[in-house]
Amino acid sequence: MGKKEFTKQLSQEGDRLRIRIHAEKGKVVNIVVQYEAKIDDKWYPIVRYDRSHGYFHRDILNPKGEKIKQLIDISNLKNALTYAEQDLKDRWEWYKERFKKEIK
Repeated sequence: MGKKEFTKQLSQEGDRLRIRIHAEKGKVVNIVVQYEAKIDDKWYPIVRYDRSHGYFHRDILNPKGEKIKQLIDISNLKNALTYAEQDLKDRWEWYKERFKKEIK
């Protein structure tokens, strides 16, 4: 499979998930699921799930580019991908409103 990247639309306003999957010999070795929103004609990454640093976690970003890192205790990357995608589909509006409150 190698590397695969695609986007999924979340709203008519253009909110989207950017998903990257990296597999070697048929096994998923890394994933990135990032929620991005267009606010005032500018794209912002708002929440990102990935396995960098050797463990699965969620980064909640702010407009300054700072992030809050939260460990998610899921070791199976297929399950982690499902978890990340479902969380963002369920809560993208909440994440976006939180982010917008911090824009100055």
